[in-house]
Amino acid sequence: MNFAMIFRILGWMLMFEAAFMAPSGVVATIYREGDVIWLLASMGICLGAGAVMVLVSRPKNRRIYAREGSVICALVWFLYSIFGALPFYLPGYVPDFIDAVFETASGFTTTGASILSDVEALPHWLLFWRSFTHWVGGMGILVFVMAVIPLAAGGSTMYLMKAESPGPSVKKMVPKAGQTAGILYKMYFALTALEAVILLALQMPLFDTLCLTFGTAGTGGFAVLNSGLATYSIPQQVVITIFMILFGTNFSVYYLIVTGHIKDVPKVSEAMTYFSIIGAAIAMITVSIHHLYPNVGLALKDAAFQVGSIITTTGYSTTDFDVWPAFSKWILVLLMFCGACAGSTGGGIKVSRIQVAVKTIAKELDSAIHPNSVKKIKYDGKPLEHSVLRGINVFIVAYFLVMAISILLISIDDFNLETNFTAVAATLNNIGPGLNKVGPTMNYSGYSPFSTCILIFDMIAGRLEILPVLILFSIHTWKDGELLSRTVRSRKTPRIADEELLDEGF
Repeated sequence: MNFAMIFRILGWMLMFEAAFMAPSGVVATIYREGDVIWLLASMGICLGAGAVMVLVSRPKNRRIYAREGSVICALVWFLYSIFGALPFYLPGYVPDFIDAVFETASGFTTTGASILSDVEALPHWLLFWRSFTHWVGGMGILVFVMAVIPLAAGGSTMYLMKAESPGPSVKKMVPKAGQTAGILYKMYFALTALEAVILLALQMPLFDTLCLTFGTAGTGGFAVLNSGLATYSIPQQVVITIFMILFGTNFSVYYLIVTGHIKDVPKVSEAMTYFSIIGAAIAMITVSIHHLYPNVGLALKDAAFQVGSIITTTGYSTTDFDVWPAFSKWILVLLMFCGACAGSTGGGIKVSRIQVAVKTIAKELDSAIHPNSVKKIKYDGKPLEHSVLRGINVFIVAYFLVMAISILLISIDDFNLETNFTAVAATLNNIGPGLNKVGPTMNYSGYSPFSTCILIFDMIAGRLEILPVLILFSIHTWKDGELLSRTVRSRKTPRIADEELLDEGF
């Protein structure tokens, strides 16, 4: 384990967190809010702690592998949640530190779950920081930094990108991981700017535009009004609906478009399935809820908004869907688990994993009927390797195991099953609102500190797709590397040997 390199990268990341807080200081200056001193204090703590970590770490080897990549990724998200909570906690806007960490983790993981009952009581600079965490965490904290500076030697940064990026697998768009990160953020920034321009053209206030655009781009869900998005105009809600769905699409689709391969877009089966699920869910919910609205058009608008919000795990709401018929509510619950596309800013299991799971079931049924048949599972016309199938199966098992244990643990607070089930589903899938006592008009403040910590873990585990966080708790992760080193030295190709060992046993 390259502890010196881990320490160094964590230090750099804390200094970047201080830089991420800087735009909120500009907002405080514009609105002349004096309590910005607490933001400056938070920046100083992040900058000082990060600088010390960088200065004391003297790595002789700047290369990292899969084990270090997963550890760094998980630790960065926990550190960002803890240090990012300081602007909430120091001025007393969130007096309980665990609640402050919950709010910040919810921001960075783009969950949008909140313990606040009156967001309008917060100053503008803190509302901005709260929403900006969505934008930073949406594409990935490490992905953003990799687009700016090289964190490790050679191709090592790819391990960081693989650990942080959502989806069954991460492929480079170009040979260098840093360049891939740069391309991703260029597309991310372009879509963000486009949404902001359109909302401004529709006469949404600038501050609201920026905060809601950050939430949409990161598929977060923090609003700046207690009423959520219900008080905004219908055209503004429609635009946000469209962009939520766009940000939930695999960014490789946009790469195909900008590189002139538009004809290949329909071949991306995940995107096509994603849009089909959205269309079917909107249609079914509209039929189910139309009797609650003056006309079908308004029912369609709210159905489309909530479907787009839930499947992309954004979590915005324009209405209290907790009062919808049970049929509609459970469609939304199913969409919580489905999630958006791999390679997007959305959470959930991901459409591609659902597709592969369905193909696997079909293959096993076919094998039961025709025992002598040999059939390979194909995806987008290409056979899937066993390692990919194994990875998907392990993820699904770990996902439901974490979910079951989390529901059991938070049940000590004695809330009903619907509340606990959807609370864990909403945090593990990075959605935000659940049903009943954690519904769209409620919040998570009723949970005990212990349960709040469980839900914080779920948000980060869900954002990092379970395994990088679980690796922190594996004894193999922290074992003395001497056995590993002896094995590596016995091979003719040390780097390949190391990667193979890490793939098999961390």
